[in-house]
Amino acid sequence: MLVAAAVCPCPPLLVPEVAAGAVSELDAARAACSDALGVLAASRPDRLIVVGPAEQEGRGPHPQGATGSFQGFGVDVRVRLGTAAGTPERQLPQSLAVAAWLLEHAHWSAAPVEGLGVGEPLTTERCLQVGRDLAAQAERVALLVMGDGSACRSVKAPGYLDERAAGFDAEAARALGEADVAALTAIDAHLAYELKAAGRAPWQVLAGAAEGAALAGQLLYEDAPYGVAYIVAAWS
Repeated sequence: MLVAAAVCPCPPLLVPEVAAGAVSELDAARAACSDALGVLAASRPDRLIVVGPAEQEGRGPHPQGATGSFQGFGVDVRVRLGTAAGTPERQLPQSLAVAAWLLEHAHWSAAPVEGLGVGEPLTTERCLQVGRDLAAQAERVALLVMGDGSACRSVKAPGYLDERAAGFDAEAARALGEADVAALTAIDAHLAYELKAAGRAPWQVLAGAAEGAALAGQLLYEDAPYGVAYIVAAWS
């Protein structure tokens, strides 16, 4: 059963070494992520499952001890999912590597950790079923859900400016902040794809996991500093 969830964005810029001279620009986002992870730890979960967007080859599942790095961004920063050593067959996808950094930064030790990457093409119904299956894995399951909102909030954004993006992100932030399972389920997957919202599938996995859990939500952070929407929320 799902007992808590944290929703965090997954830009590599959350890692200070990657951000370099721009490190302070996401200080508030990092602090909010830390607060959200504190809510997860306080829920005393039996298991923490990290869910984030991934390409086909990176979907996993990824066991505790799986490793990732940010060498592709020119920095020698390596991360491990959870505290146990492992011999994973594949590297963590970018979103789960960011999650692993957040967990290391928070000195996570509250429960064993595993990761699952989900693909953008995953249908809403399939996302919901994945979430239900995750919630059934233990008596007390917590989720760390990684994913960004639209990437179309400004002319310098990766997807350029799309006038629909602000409304999409506002509704996503409201739904995540209020733990509104029905609203997350109703997110238009095609619109999310057009707006390059990588969080759509992970958010709908969360919706499936939270069915019947009656969790309350709190919005901790919402901004689009690089034309990409970053949202942090905690459910408990």
